[in-house]
Order: sequence, then C-alpha cells, then structure tokens
Amino acid sequence: MSGDVSTVGGAVFAAVDIGASSGRVILGRVAPGAGVSLETVHRFPNGVVEIDGGLRWDFDSLFAEVLAGLKAAATVAAVQGERIASIGIDTWAVDYGLVTKAGRLVAQPFSYRDDRSRAAVAPVHAKLDPARLYATTGLQFLQFNTIYQLAAEQDLDGLQALLIPDLIAFLLTGVRRTEATNASTTGLFDAVAGEWATEFFAPLGLRKDLFPPLIQPGETVGTLLPEIAAAAGLPQETKVVAVGSHDTASAVAAVPANKEDFAYISSGTWSLVGLELTHPVLTEASREANFTNERGVDGTIRYLRNMGGLWLLSECQRTWAGEGFRPELTALLEAAAALPPGGPQVNPDDPYFIAPDNMPERIRAAARRTGEVLPDDPAAITRCIMDSLAAGYARTLTAAERLAGRAVDVVHVVGGGSQNALLCQLTADATGHPVIAGPVEATALGNVLVQARAAGAAPGGLRQLSSIIGAAGSLRRYEPSDLPVNASRN
Repeated sequence: MSGDVSTVGGAVFAAVDIGASSGRVILGRVAPGAGVSLETVHRFPNGVVEIDGGLRWDFDSLFAEVLAGLKAAATVAAVQGERIASIGIDTWAVDYGLVTKAGRLVAQPFSYRDDRSRAAVAPVHAKLDPARLYATTGLQFLQFNTIYQLAAEQDLDGLQALLIPDLIAFLLTGVRRTEATNASTTGLFDAVAGEWATEFFAPLGLRKDLFPPLIQPGETVGTLLPEIAAAAGLPQETKVVAVGSHDTASAVAAVPANKEDFAYISSGTWSLVGLELTHPVLTEASREANFTNERGVDGTIRYLRNMGGLWLLSECQRTWAGEGFRPELTALLEAAAALPPGGPQVNPDDPYFIAPDNMPERIRAAARRTGEVLPDDPAAITRCIMDSLAAGYARTLTAAERLAGRAVDVVHVVGGGSQNALLCQLTADATGHPVIAGPVEATALGNVLVQARAAGAAPGGLRQLSSIIGAAGSLRRYEPSDLPVNASRN
C-alpha cells in the first residue's frame, strides 16, 4: 500500500455511520500491509417515530448519541496512545433538517417513510416535466426524493435545508456545507456538471441558497466547536472531513474489486443494485427503467436502482416477535433454504411495502394479487422474500448492463446482506454470475478510507483504496448453482 502513514503519527479515524434502524461510532485504523481494522466503540438505535402527526427522526437523540460515541472514541484512542485525526459522517439519503440563520433546528426532520410527499409529486411534475428533470439530474423517481419533500413544505422563508449528515457536521463544526454524493440524491443536482441545477429552483419557489455550498469527499468541513470538543473530550483542532456521506457512496467506495467489469449490490434495509461508471446515462430508456445516476467518491457515477431490501424481513421479524415467535435468523434462513425452489414471489419495489406495518400479511396479500398462495409460515414467507430479492437483482443488473453498454462478470454483495448465504447463493443462481460476498462493514470502511487518504495514510485512486479491503476481513465466493467457497479476491 502506498502512502506515508508515519506522517499521521498514531492517528485513527472516527466514522459516524447511521442507518435507518441503528447507528454506530467506529474507530478505523489503517496500517501498511495490514489493511484496515475497525473497532465499534458505541452503538445506538434509530428508527422512525410519530411526532406532530408525521413520521420523523428523533434527531436530538441521534445527535446526543453521536456525541456519546465520539466521547467513547476519544477515551479508547487515549488509552491506546492514539489520536483521532478526523471524523467522517455517513447516513441515509434524501432527508434533511430545516435550520434558521441562527442555527436552530426548527423541527425534528421528516422521514422519507412519511407519506406527505406523495401529494407533491403531481404539482412538481406540472412545473417541471419528468423527462427534463431526468435529462439533467439523472435521478430515479421515488416519491420521497428531496425535491418532492421540499415541495410539501409550507414555509421555507429564512430557512436552510441541511441533509442529515451535513446537519450533524454543522452541529459539530458550525460550518454549513452540502456533501456532493448526498446532494446528488435531492433531484436538484446536475449529474453532468456536478453542481446544483439552479434552473429548477425558481419554478418550485425555492431560493438558490436553500442548500449550503457543495463540498467533495476528502475535503475538510471544519474543526470542532469549543463546546463540542469539550463534550466529546477531543481537541478543538479535530477535523470533520467530508466522506461519501450518502452511505451507499461510502459502501461502493469499499467494494473490493480489482477491475472495472463488476456489479455491486449494497444490501441492507434497502438494496442498491448497479454499476460504477465514469459518466451518467441520461437516456429516455434509462428514465423509463427508473435507473438513477448518483455521485460516488472521486466523481464516479453510481448507476443503480434503489430496490426493496432486507427491511421486508426485519419487519416480518418485528411482527412475529410481537406475536411471541422469535426464531434465530440463522434458523429461519436454514428453514427457508430447505424449501423447494419455484415458490411465490412478490415485487420488493412495491410502495405497498414502504411503511411499517404487518409485513407478513402484506407480503401474503401481494402474492394473492398475482394468483399465488403463500402459507402463513415464517419459513415460506422468508423464502419468498429471498427469492423475490434475488430475482429483482437479476432483472435490475440485466437492465443496467443493457442501458449502460457494460457487461459484467462478477457481482459484489456488500453490507449486511453479504452475511446472508441463502440470498447470496440465490443471487448467483439468478444472475448467472459469481457473487463475492463482503465486506459486511463496507460503509464504515469506505468512510474510514476516504478520511485516511485525506490524511496521507491510504493510496490515491478509488480502486487502489478498495484494493486493500481484502485485508480487512474474509470474503466468500458463491458460484451459480454451487456451494460457497472461500475467496479473498475476485
């Protein structure tokens, strides 16, 4: 590995990694020849709560947990004679908080799972033709994209919108910026120019300064405010460094691929399925197929579809637990794997599955609508979810290859879903390609690697960065219609 780690002087990197159901603060260490190691120092729950008649994020509690995690990180680093060189933040996309000029958060941020933006879609499209929007932004249509959420707001006068990771960075540093990978998910970002698509702001009644200026992964947002440094037990000169703040951007940066002809599936609550490109695909055929062109680290394009994911299974588990049935996930997947192939499938992208509710019954109802009969049995429902996801992945990757003119010969599955042997094997079978599973902690690894590169402790190019991931943990290889075998690289 290139890079002079001695210039960092015992430095470690703190990654704040928050998903839709939980968050963590992680210490990352980068060592020549040894790859990256991660140490989770603080975990905390996250979830949608009903506040003021809407589904929102309890951001005040989230930020308190971030501070607690940074304090824990400072303590662990001090005990080991290390210093925290910087902090990087990644979360989910599209959601934001509204902040006054004085820096006050006016309300807890809405969640994308709230239904308020549905009614705003038609008025936005009446002002801005969807084809025109796509030709500029390249963004997949989702009713909860930021552009539609903003159109549902009642009064934005005097307020600024900060996407969730940018809001956390602002409260840590007092500096307002919008990180580019997350900006690209708003529906107000020019996919070619890499700048705000300001021509869309006026028709929607939005100020051009509604969002703070853009910042790129690897650039420094600022240093800690005095009161934050004191609360976290960190030096005030500790930097907050922009990373791929959209968690998928960080995850894709950590895909351990050594060549271009790969596809990726970032598998978690959602499934992000696609290719890494150098230029966006802005054709009408791409729009009709509902593919998105989102920014990646180093200006790459994450050409993908946002699909349903393991949210379906976790919601089923939550429902079953409420009914007194709490099987271990491993046992549940083993029972599902023992069932014969060819069972019922549903469309995991159906908006019917977005909101939390009785998910097992929703899935059975969706199967009935296609003429299938799905038993009220956890193993059968779990197998239906796995089969449906794998089939959806295969359809999506086939379309991506056709639309982008790119053939792939291997599929990398990263994130929590990489631990799901049944899903990985079914994905290999459905796509006809080998699947390389891992790393599980791709998002945190991508976060840490971008920080490390900014500090001179990691190599320069994006694929050079990801090439050291193999040393961070074992990978698994699944061949189509075969049993998994050990794999360290593809």
